[in-house]
Formats: sequence, structure tokens, C-alpha cells
Amino acid sequence: MVRHGQIMQGAALGLLAIGWVMVHSAGVSLHSVSDEGASIGWLTSRHTLYALIAVAALLLAPMIDVRAIYRHHSWRNPLFWVVIASLALVVLTMVPGWGVRVNGATRWLRLLGVQFQPSELVKWTLLGALAWWGARRASVLSSVSLGLVPPLVLMAVSCGLIAPQDLGSAALIGVVAVAILLAAGARFWQVGLLAIVGVAGVVAMAVTTPYRFRRLTAFLDPWADPAGAGYHPIEAMTAFAHGGVWGTGLGNSVRKYYLPEDTTDFLFPILTEELGLLGAATVIVLLLIVLWAGYAVLRSCNDLFGRLFALGVLLTFGLQALMNLAVVTCLMPTKGIALPLLSAGGTGWIVTAFALGLVAGLDRGGRVVGVASEPELVVEPDPKPVARRRLPMRARRTRRDRAAIGGLVASVIEARSSERPS
Repeated sequence: MVRHGQIMQGAALGLLAIGWVMVHSAGVSLHSVSDEGASIGWLTSRHTLYALIAVAALLLAPMIDVRAIYRHHSWRNPLFWVVIASLALVVLTMVPGWGVRVNGATRWLRLLGVQFQPSELVKWTLLGALAWWGARRASVLSSVSLGLVPPLVLMAVSCGLIAPQDLGSAALIGVVAVAILLAAGARFWQVGLLAIVGVAGVVAMAVTTPYRFRRLTAFLDPWADPAGAGYHPIEAMTAFAHGGVWGTGLGNSVRKYYLPEDTTDFLFPILTEELGLLGAATVIVLLLIVLWAGYAVLRSCNDLFGRLFALGVLLTFGLQALMNLAVVTCLMPTKGIALPLLSAGGTGWIVTAFALGLVAGLDRGGRVVGVASEPELVVEPDPKPVARRRLPMRARRTRRDRAAIGGLVASVIEARSSERPS
């Protein structure tokens, strides 16, 4: 029988394959060589190497028991040091001479000849740390001092370091962190106060930063500045219209020569132009299959840590995809956030595939397709004794009378069976 984890892996592989093809197709320039030379370039490009590593991560990650993280305490937990190292790498991007500036943002870091984005590491490792804390402190998470302060401080530090260069990723990290804490047992009013502070911070950064404010005004009226902040939305909608139902054919996009970030943030409009509405629908269906199968794995988990970890991975994957699709279809202001497993990016492909593989590994021994059984969630007992509820007098009399009648019936049956001849 095919398990839900395997279904999720298959859908993720399909997204990676489409992403690999479309990144190379969208990256073709007007000065490309012959078709034979282009095909050789596809096989030897760095995107091919990233895709192969991502496939290996997706297939090998289920062999790792992510629940082993839960057994380690505080500083002995390796995940603790991974989160600290990821935050340190984000700090290094701010040091002159260390960070790599691309398109006005210093989000990348180059070490040992490898360029990567540290915020991607923080985004995925932080949810594992929050799941660990939520499972460990589920009984006291409603207490601000004992349960909420440590994860909130970690979340605030992470978002504060990432937000100046990547506000979208910081907002995504904050939303997922709040969802994990709520699922672990935090109270809604506490999270509500935190949400007010977070939304106020995002609005303040969007209004006070000139280029972010221009994006807000361009969202309201792209044609007010068609050569500036409104250029991306206009070109994206033109690509959608040009593609139609059947598309122009793979490699035949025209807008990719005009639309910036055609292999990263705005890959989906180029995909729709070349593969049409059917290609776009295929991508959306694969995204939904990953989320559906991942949710089935979450439901089959019999421990709180597994459920919280799977919830964090699925929310990060799903919300990131939703934000990208909303941006490129002009349903929200332009924001630099990639479409998971599709947009070009070695760090994004590899870390996202690895995280989905870990969720697929939670399906070991779980429910399979076609079986309706569902194990119960294992919850640690409450240390406080629960007082027994005393029944009313009439209910106690009724229970006593039923017991007496039952005993009388049993004695009559026993007497009759003894009188029968053997």
C-alpha cells in the first residue's frame, strides 16, 4: 500500500522536476546558443546540481527519525546549536565584506565558494525548535513567564534580524511561530496581543521604507507608475494573458525577456505563459497534494512533537506558496518571496525538500491509504489530581438500584442453570 508520506514525496518530486525545467526555460536569453548546446548547458548547470541534491535530500530525509530531537534537553539538543549557528550566519550578512548584495538586498552569504541564504536555514530550523519547546512545555505554555517568554524572544530575535532585508520571510516566520504556539496550548488572548505588535511593526516598516511604500501604492494602481513600481505587476498580468489555456509552448515565452526575476519570484507567470492554464493548474494541484498528504501524515502522528513539527513545515510550505501566488497575480503588494520547489534557489530547494522528507519520515508505522484507523494522541498526564465529580442523590440512587437489579438477575440465572439435570 502507498503511504501518505510517499504520496507527498512523489508530488514534491513533480514540483522539483517542473521547477528545474522552467528555471532553465525562463533563463534562456536572446543570445543563447544552439538547441544542442543549450541542452548540454541544462545538464551541467548549477541548477541541475541543486536539483539533484534536493532530490537526494527528499529521498534520504525519511530515514532520519526527527523525533530523536525531542529526547535531548536544552543545550544538549543539537537543534539548539543549529538555530544559533543559523542566526549567526544571518548576522554575518550584515558585516561589510561578508554579505553578498543582490538587487539592493544583502540576504546572501558566500562561504568556501558557496553562496546561500541564511534566512532559509533560520526559517526551517526555528520551527523545529518551537515544536520541541511546545511539546516539552505544553502543560505550562499558557503561563507567560514559564511557557511563552523563551520562544517569543527567539522569534523576535529571528524576525528582527531578517526583517530589514526580507520583510516577507520575517512575517512568514512570525505567523508560523504563532500557529505552533497556539497548537501547543498558548492562549488566544496572549497571541492576540502579540499579533497586534507584529502587525504594527510590519506596517511601520512598510510605510517608513520608501521602496516598500511605492510597492503599496503600485498595488492600488500599477498604471500610475508603469515604468517603476508597477512594472512587475503589469508584466506578470501580460504573461498570464498571453499564455491563455494551452500556452505558447515550452521555451516560447516573450515576457521572460522583459520581466525581471523571471526565474525566481516571478517564475509562475512565465510558466503560465509557456504551459498555459493547464500547466498552472497542474502546479497548483501538486502543491495541494503535498499539503493534503502532509496533513494526513500529521493526523497519523501519535506524539505531540511530531504533530507540531509537521504543522510548522506544512504551514511554512503552504503560506509561502500562497504568498508568492498572491503577489504574481496582483492580489497583494509585490514582495520578494519564492515559490517553494519551483523558483530558482539552491538553498530553498534543498532545505525545503529536506524538511518535507522529514515529515514523510513521520509516516513510518502510521496510517496507510485506505485504512480508516487513527491512533490517539499521546498526552502526558496532568500532575494535578482531578477531583471526582459527585453525582446528585437521585443519580446515586438510580445507579445503586441498577446494580442491585443486575445482581438479582445474575443470581436467578445461576440458580436455574444449577437445577438443570446434567
